[in-house]
Formats: sequence, C-alpha cells, structure tokens
Amino acid sequence: MKLPEDYNDKSGMTPTIVSTIMAVSMFVLVILAVVLYINHKQNPPRRHLYTQQMPEESAAGPEYPDTADLLGDTTLTPDDLDFWDMYPVETPKPEEPEETPKPEEPDPATDGKHTLVVNKDGEEEWVLISPYLPKHDYDFTKLVCQSDLMKYYVDGRQVSFVGVDISKAEGYVDYNKLKKAGVDFVMLRVGARGYSSGQLVIDEYFSDNIKRASDAKLEIGLYFFSQAITEAEAIEEALVVLQQLEGYTVKYPIAFDMEYVDNDTSRVEALNRSDKTTVAKAFMDTIKAGGYEPMIYGDKYWLIKQIDLSKLTGYDVWLSQLEDVPDYPYKFSMWQYDRKASIDGISGNASLNISFIDYSEK
Repeated sequence: MKLPEDYNDKSGMTPTIVSTIMAVSMFVLVILAVVLYINHKQNPPRRHLYTQQMPEESAAGPEYPDTADLLGDTTLTPDDLDFWDMYPVETPKPEEPEETPKPEEPDPATDGKHTLVVNKDGEEEWVLISPYLPKHDYDFTKLVCQSDLMKYYVDGRQVSFVGVDISKAEGYVDYNKLKKAGVDFVMLRVGARGYSSGQLVIDEYFSDNIKRASDAKLEIGLYFFSQAITEAEAIEEALVVLQQLEGYTVKYPIAFDMEYVDNDTSRVEALNRSDKTTVAKAFMDTIKAGGYEPMIYGDKYWLIKQIDLSKLTGYDVWLSQLEDVPDYPYKFSMWQYDRKASIDGISGNASLNISFIDYSEK
C-alpha cells in the first residue's frame, strides 16, 4: 500500500518506515499460514477409532469404547488378559523351628542296667540285666586274698570256704598237703562225654582222687563235662555220676559243666539256647532225684547268653570268672577265680574256688 506523498505522521515516522513495517508484517503472516498448513497435513484431526468420526462429548464427559468393542470377534476374555500371574510372588518360607536336641543315651558302662559280656568270637557286648532274675548281694570290699586264697569276711568273721577243682589234668594230687594249705573242699571231675564221638568216659584219676580226698577229710563235690545233645543223653550222664559215687560221702554239689571246645567243633554247637537249657535241667533234675545237690557251672558268657537262667532259678550257680572281682550280676554260690594258681599238694597249675555256702551244713 502506497501512502499519499503529503502524509505526515506527527510521530516522526516517515512513509518509508511505515511501508517497511507493513511489508515485514505481511511476510510474517504468510510464513505463519504456510506452517499451519503443513502441520495440518502431517497431523490430521484425531477421529474415533472405529467410526473414523470425532467422538462427541456428552455432558458427562467423553465416551470410551466397551471392552467387548475393543476385543471384537476374539475369543479372549478379560481374565485372559490378566498378566499379573506371569510374575508369581514368592511367598516367604516360614522359619523352621529349631530342632530340639535329642537327649544323650545313657552309657551302658555306668547306667547300672547293663553288664559286659565277651562273646565266643571275642566281641564285647553290653547285655541288659534282667530285672526278674535274683541278684547276688555280695559286698566285694569284704573279699580278702590271703596266701593267694580268696576269702570273704562278714563282721570280721570268715564266712567262705576254699576249694580246688581237680581232674586228670592235675596229675597226682597230695590231698593232705592241700588240706594243710587251707583247702576246705575239692570238686572232682567224674568223667566226660566225647565232644566229637559222644562216647562216655570216666576220668582215669577219679577213683583214686575221691578215695584219697575222703581219706584226707576234705569235703567233696563232683562235676561232669557234658556234651549231651538230648535229654536222654543228659540223664544218662547223671546216672553215670550217681553210680560212681556209691560208697562215698558227697555233700558239696554235683555240677553240670557244658562248654564249647577251643579250636575245634563240639557236639553242643548244634544246640540252641533252649535246647541247652533243657539238657542242663534234665541232668540236674536227675541228680536232685538221686538225693544230691545239683549245680550248673559256666562262665559269664555261657550263663547269660547260652542258657536261659529264668528256667533254672532253682539251681545254684558255679561261676567261672578269672578276675580279681566278678561282675556277674546274678546270684551265684561258688566262684572259680584262678586256673593258674600255685598251691602246696599240686605240682602244676591249680584251679582255685571260693564257696559262699557251707554245703557240708546245708
């Protein structure tokens, strides 16, 4: 636009200046129009997703499509869109309670309820002491060893008796010297049954031993080495013993001695515990029926593990335990404590015994 030549602005602006300002303004307007046009082309107005029409706003606000509309013909359900289970939350494990320490098992060596047994193979075993079997009541602090002979005192008075068991293994024995050495009784072996053959054999020294022991005024007891495997054989052995003592006074017990054989197999190894008990009882019943005192001999292992003492409580026990003090818990009346002793009257090793009962007065 051209201003009149005679235009005169009181503000001091000349026509030329005003024309320049107007030209610049027009240029700016043109540039702005071009920018708006380009923006319109690149960013068309947002329309409704499915109708391609701008949603109308209600008075309550804009309308939003239903979930069903969004899903269309799909078979998915809203539950299928629950993605939270994709990341399961780990539930913390409850703290395990501290284990209560188990009480220590009592030591069988000190609990007073067990006793140590050395088995045939040398293995040691703690065996429960039966509460039903009678126990001994000896106070072993009252045992006194005098001249290698064990004696038992009560209130300062000797109440025990010294004995020696003798077989052909001792050879010739001077019974008078034995008596002078302090021996009160002897246990003489009558005979034995062969541990392999089963044949009955009378000890070749027995007749001489019982005669000379009687002459020396020693009390006499007897024993038989049994390998009986039936009641009939046990009775047979007992009858042999009764025949051999005719004419002699025997006040001390007649003992049943059944053992295994070292370094060999014996007949009785075929017997179980019950069988051995039955055989032992048959022998002792026969001795008792003959009017004599029966007794069973054995070491701790034999008495506890190899026979059933609960079936033999009516019989006295002759314990063999080569110790200074026996630890056999049950009742016994005679104790063999040494097999390699020295005593006047026997040239070799002597087997010494102590009896807690005076069978001569029984």
